[in-house]
Amino acid sequence: MTGRSTTRTASWGGGAGRGPAGSRTGQRLSSLAVALGLALFLGGFVWGALVYLPYTVPTPSMAPTIGAGDRVLAQRVDGGDVRRGDVVVFEDADWADVPVVKRVVAVGGDTVSTGQDGTLKVNATEIDEPYLSEDEATGLGAFPEVTVPKGRLFLLGDERSGSLDSTSHLTDAANGTVSREAVEARVDAVVWPMDGMLKTPTGFEELGDLSAPGPLPTVVAMAIGGAVLILGGAAYGPLAQWADASRARRADVEARAGGAR
Repeated sequence: MTGRSTTRTASWGGGAGRGPAGSRTGQRLSSLAVALGLALFLGGFVWGALVYLPYTVPTPSMAPTIGAGDRVLAQRVDGGDVRRGDVVVFEDADWADVPVVKRVVAVGGDTVSTGQDGTLKVNATEIDEPYLSEDEATGLGAFPEVTVPKGRLFLLGDERSGSLDSTSHLTDAANGTVSREAVEARVDAVVWPMDGMLKTPTGFEELGDLSAPGPLPTVVAMAIGGAVLILGGAAYGPLAQWADASRARRADVEARAGGAR
């Protein structure tokens, strides 16, 4: 009988009856992270599906804000909540038999016209429109002053020289205006290409309150945060197993070195 110890550490691969890697606390936190991540991830998608509608804009009439073929997300809103500067999606049989995307520049009770240099004037106030291209900033063709009837909207495209907007329908019964009830949604962001949230139409601020941005940033943050928690929680098991295996290998090496002395 020798003096060597016959006790040996388990191999790094673990035995057949070995339980989950990591501490119980770590396992519980991992499960909690995955559960919370799933709730956030799915909650974000469900919230987004309930609040937003996707559209593809087929023409360049809203360039450079929205280009031809761009995909946008538009928040479902009541037409009564639309304000000056909003980019909206609406349907009007006198315009087209498909959804149309244009910018609201005047609401019921407003007067709208063009300035001497071709700029937009609402209630005798020249509107600064930073979302227009340099070529379009003074490109609004002259038209007679229009008083917008109550409950209706006057809309323009950001690509002023080629947009078929309210100025193209001035001979209609309602002077080119559209009923608030025709509005389906308000565009929040261009998602393809990923241009992000639309710029705030600050030029309309002195005429009244602007619409608050929709919850899209929160929805996206929920989805991304949920995905991170899911991946982090799911990674705990493999990482803990790798750590356990590393400790087992070191212990095995130390045991072998001690037995060889």
